[in-house]
Amino acid sequence: MANAAAETVCTPPVDLSGEAGWVPFDAPSLVGESLRFVSGDPAGNRFRVRYYRDGEKHLHARIWFGPETGGPPGHAHGGAVAAVMDEALGLAAWAAGYPIVVGNLNVSFRAMLPLETVVTLESRVISAEGRKVMVHGRLFRGETLFAEGECLCITIPGC
Repeated sequence: MANAAAETVCTPPVDLSGEAGWVPFDAPSLVGESLRFVSGDPAGNRFRVRYYRDGEKHLHARIWFGPETGGPPGHAHGGAVAAVMDEALGLAAWAAGYPIVVGNLNVSFRAMLPLETVVTLESRVISAEGRKVMVHGRLFRGETLFAEGECLCITIPGC
């Protein structure tokens, strides 16, 4: 056990500040503890996430992919990217007033995402018809697009 403790490396604080005009968004107060898998440990070595809303009420996030999200050497695992998309796109629907579960998530990977990098996720509800809510998102830094996602959400009856 002493070796496991010795191997744990804590990373320094990460700047997850938003853009001008973004307002911090308290996601756990909206959906409760369900956000623990991705954004539940604000000082951990897996993910660090801070959510915001802009003037049009679209959801944005600043996300740090830590060393525990590793896949290909020096880069985030595709499953880690998909997990972030699942949380953020589903949360975008909740933030827009639609209590949902994710019915289908399609992620298109565009570039490998280097570990210990802060990226931005933009999302928006594209349509809502009956119980179906469509949300799109993209994960990028500067001009580099790492992934795009499309999420079909289904509203929860009675919520």
